[in-house]
Amino acid sequence: MEPTKHLCAGLLAHVDSGKTTLSEALLYRAGAIRSLGRVDHQNAFLDTDSLEKARGITIFSKQAVLALPGVSLTLLDTPGHVDFSTEMERVLQVLDYAILVVSGTEGVQSHTETLWRLLRRYHLPTFVFINKMDLPGADRAARMAEFARRFGTGFVDFGADIPPADRQEALAMADDTLMERLLSDGKLEDADLVAAIARRRVFPCWCGSALRLDGVDGLLQGLARYTRTPARHRSFAAKVFKIGQDEQGNRLTYLKLTGGALAVKAVVEGSDAAGPWAEKADGLRVYNGAKYTAVQTATPGMVVAVTGLTRAVAGQGLGAEPDSEPPVLEPVLSCRVELPPEADPATALAQLRSLEQEDPQLHVVWNALLGEIHLQLMGEVQLEILKSLLQQRFGLAVNFSQGHILYKETITQPGEGIGHYEPLRHYAEVHLLLEPGEPGSGLVFATDCREEILDKNWQRLVLTHLAEKPHRGVLAGAPLTDVKITLIAGRAHIKHTEGGDFRQATYRAVRQGLRRLQARGAVALLEPMYTFRLELPAPLVGRAMTDLQRMGATFAPPETAPTGETVLLVGRGPVATLREYPRQVTAYSRGLGRLACLPAGYAPCHDAEAVVAAAQYDPDRDLDNSADSIFCAHGAGYLVRWDEVEAHCQVESGYGKPSEAEQTQNRARAAARPAVRYQGTLAEDKELLAIFERTYGPVKNTGPGGKNALHTRRSPAVPGNAGNAGNAGNAGNAGNTGSASSIPAPPPTGPEYLLVDGYNIIFAWQELSALARENLDAARRRLMDILCNYRGFCRCEVILVFDAYKIKGNVGSVEQYHNISVVYTKEAETADMYIEKVTNRIGKEHRVRVATSDGMEQIIILGHGALRVSARAFEQEVAAVEKEIRGYLGG
Repeated sequence: MEPTKHLCAGLLAHVDSGKTTLSEALLYRAGAIRSLGRVDHQNAFLDTDSLEKARGITIFSKQAVLALPGVSLTLLDTPGHVDFSTEMERVLQVLDYAILVVSGTEGVQSHTETLWRLLRRYHLPTFVFINKMDLPGADRAARMAEFARRFGTGFVDFGADIPPADRQEALAMADDTLMERLLSDGKLEDADLVAAIARRRVFPCWCGSALRLDGVDGLLQGLARYTRTPARHRSFAAKVFKIGQDEQGNRLTYLKLTGGALAVKAVVEGSDAAGPWAEKADGLRVYNGAKYTAVQTATPGMVVAVTGLTRAVAGQGLGAEPDSEPPVLEPVLSCRVELPPEADPATALAQLRSLEQEDPQLHVVWNALLGEIHLQLMGEVQLEILKSLLQQRFGLAVNFSQGHILYKETITQPGEGIGHYEPLRHYAEVHLLLEPGEPGSGLVFATDCREEILDKNWQRLVLTHLAEKPHRGVLAGAPLTDVKITLIAGRAHIKHTEGGDFRQATYRAVRQGLRRLQARGAVALLEPMYTFRLELPAPLVGRAMTDLQRMGATFAPPETAPTGETVLLVGRGPVATLREYPRQVTAYSRGLGRLACLPAGYAPCHDAEAVVAAAQYDPDRDLDNSADSIFCAHGAGYLVRWDEVEAHCQVESGYGKPSEAEQTQNRARAAARPAVRYQGTLAEDKELLAIFERTYGPVKNTGPGGKNALHTRRSPAVPGNAGNAGNAGNAGNAGNTGSASSIPAPPPTGPEYLLVDGYNIIFAWQELSALARENLDAARRRLMDILCNYRGFCRCEVILVFDAYKIKGNVGSVEQYHNISVVYTKEAETADMYIEKVTNRIGKEHRVRVATSDGMEQIIILGHGALRVSARAFEQEVAAVEKEIRGYLGG
């Protein structure tokens, strides 16, 4: 009977967990091979490369096909060594299910945790096989408890010796849906488990020994029984995960079909940096170990090697399948290739480029200035394999210089970069906004430029130029990363602009923006990090912790093993200091300690100044990455330094300035704010004015309305209540003395003043009062900062007055604190007296408000034509202003 399911499952493990041995056992028990091979005998079915046989590790991913009841299973064996993790990560992107192999004696190791994070990222349903259970020290219960502690719930023992009732109970505890089904139906069906496994709510576990074939049959039965075919595309879709070559040197493109069908001689379409392409699939091969079977048609779920495709790359999606996300793991080391004297650098570069296609995380860089080839890669083992591969495949005997750390650079603040390129009969200007990106996001490009400023075709060209090259930083010349670059403005000439002009302007804009940010101290150096797991005897933990602290590492508190003999340290530290430490651990622990390190992205460099000094990079001498611009005058181009470009640029980007809409909104806020904030005090002012007149007599003030016109200053007219501000028709009615508000004067037109009784406000506001009880100076500073923000937003003159009348011999002082004036009164002069004097002097020409809760002071200043604001009302007003500021700033 034809299989009903085509599935692809991958074997994943920390190195030396017995993964390849398990693949042999699975193939043997499924009837795919007739005899068992062994890694130590160099005859394992999937270790087909001579380098793998010699080293006893998996270096390249391999495939085999198993026929299970109702399932045609493609098994992919992946590398377990951390240096080849990128090969493993690419395989994950085409799997339907994963089989995680864990050593029963070692348990969860450092690379196991990395694998689990990747499985979670790609949302892969996972089966677990606990291997080497026949060895001393293997503990089944300890491993299951460790899974729950390190990875969470859902791990359920599916061993044949587990009573069904116990397993069903464990399954119900792992997932609410299963719990509901068990309570309603009394049992769980296979379909329930299949769905839970696909949702990654349940992770079936089997224990055994692959070498002795123990537990292998149970795993095979589980793969057949608890899996399902995932959703497929209806039209042709495929994901490329590997590029290789056969013994004849033919290029092989390994891909998995995720939809439709692919037949021999069918045209496959894709695109790359050079543009769209279309090529024929000359042949389709289904590999099984080192041998293959040619097929005429591939269907969904099948993994095939295609000949005839020369431009497809690993991670590329074909047809309806999208491209893969950038890999999580990145190279951390860089070294120089030392060629033999007779070797041609151009030929060697082409040969290395071909290997780069097979392993995209092997970055080959040609340094034209020095005429050298540089490599960026994961680690020392990968370097040794690469050396052997070059000798084996091309007969090229190379050496490598001591690998150095691959640093990167980023920015910590946003900024604008301007590039202008205008030699005679050429023209382009580009304005870019550089913003810090999320850690690990790389370089992200976008456009926020209107088409009436720069045509869409020019905008697309700028984005193309941004993406076509790696951009260097300005501190050590390291690659730029974690930056979002947005095109915000530009200009082209209708006659003189050519495509290459925008390339020059774009490159210069990036560099100019970086130089400007560097001048502000907003460019940072990043270094690669390791997460580490150090196990060593308890007496040595003190030395280890001292070493790690000296190397700039951070770690959690030590965990002591139940036996008390060993201690575990888990943490994170710089690659630069940790890369040689495993050898030191082996030496001082006499082989009893183990340090496992895994790449963990980038972080700010712990010794940036020393690294920058050692790099001796001068951005002004890097002529291939100039930050200067070229302008034209009198028929000739001339150079303008990067720090003078802004004064010469011919396009206004508007960066750093409010937009027209924002300016209109700000003006509306400014106009509405005085009317709103005065409304709450108008009724109270009438009552205070009445008290003042009963005590001191009518208020008299000569104004433009006539001699001895009785009036009090009012707030600007409130919308919908204009009459409250005064009746122009009655402005000259000086004879009406019965009402102080019936003959108002026009409001003053000068700047508004706000006088604040400092200590009165401090002890009236709960926050400041509490602070003053501990530190009065801190409370004063806090009030001064609050008023600085208030003054900046409200655009009024602020005078903050503090009593100093009890200080003998004090002559008083006026200080400028940022944008406000701070007054300390002289001896025998209170804040009330000072405020009364100032309001009397400036109240005739300016609109004045006084913030205080002193009742008598409120009455007096009202008599001088000022408006009073109580401490409580002023606190509410300040809170409203701060809320508006946060809203204006977007958070």
